[in-house]
Amino acid sequence: MERLTQGTPAPQFTLPVAGGGTVSLADYAGQKVIVYFYPKASTPGCTTQACDFRDNLASLTSQGYAVLGISPDGIKALDTFTENQSLTFPLLSDEDHAVAEAYGAWGEKKNYGKTYIGLIRSTIVIDEHGVVEMAQYNVRAKDHVAKLRRDLGIDS
Repeated sequence: MERLTQGTPAPQFTLPVAGGGTVSLADYAGQKVIVYFYPKASTPGCTTQACDFRDNLASLTSQGYAVLGISPDGIKALDTFTENQSLTFPLLSDEDHAVAEAYGAWGEKKNYGKTYIGLIRSTIVIDEHGVVEMAQYNVRAKDHVAKLRRDLGIDS
């Protein structure tokens, strides 16, 4: 799977969103977007990461960033996750993992000594022109947003 790099155009997408309807990257034209891919709603690591984005959302939006979370979960799981964790940003369903593949966030993983194919926890920052500003793969769920804020030059 080819990973995205700085300066490449971000692949366009339209996906179902928790709460109903769809969200497209094109909806955010002219705005900076943080797209993060996570493996499974309501699991410990993914909950930690989602709540971290939720708790830092105001500081990210004040710097002009929108946040979109994408996972291979179905809408029902995303609705439950959003409600249970009081998430205040869109969670998108990529059940066939086509968007994850286009973003290089689907591929070989190793966990507890086993190798398998699945979603690679990744964060892609897209500038207001639809170009990849930053691409981070195999990120850690814990403290990821603090690291991302440092990498983006946003004061903690």
